[in-house]
Amino acid sequence: MPKSGRKGRARAGTLPKPVARSGKKAQRTFAKAHDAALAQYGDEERAHRVAYAALKHSFEKVGKRWEPKAKRGPSDPQAEGGKDTDRPTAGGVDANASKAHLYDVAKRLDVPGRSTMSKAELVEAIQKANRKADAAARG
Repeated sequence: MPKSGRKGRARAGTLPKPVARSGKKAQRTFAKAHDAALAQYGDEERAHRVAYAALKHSFEKVGKRWEPKAKRGPSDPQAEGGKDTDRPTAGGVDANASKAHLYDVAKRLDVPGRSTMSKAELVEAIQKANRKADAAARG
């Protein structure tokens, strides 16, 4: 099902909840990438994966929503390597960001023990906090 209308705007009610709670640019990015992939591949699941990959290049997951990244680009080693890479994804967390940035995100999400965590531990803790926020939002 197409996610954008004639004017390129995201259609209300067609986007995944975390994307729908995000800003208009994140919604438009997801919708346009989804629709282009759906037209090219004809497979809804693949279009969904492509749309999230496009979203992760400009946005990062913080709690229940997607927020703009300071620097556009791949968010984790999986995104850097392409389709043949068999590394785990960071689930929307910008794992390539600095430790200071990850600490700031963890602070905003009120992650306990963040001051003693390594960069990898911060990424994992932010992923966990994001999943918890999504579950709470689903009710």
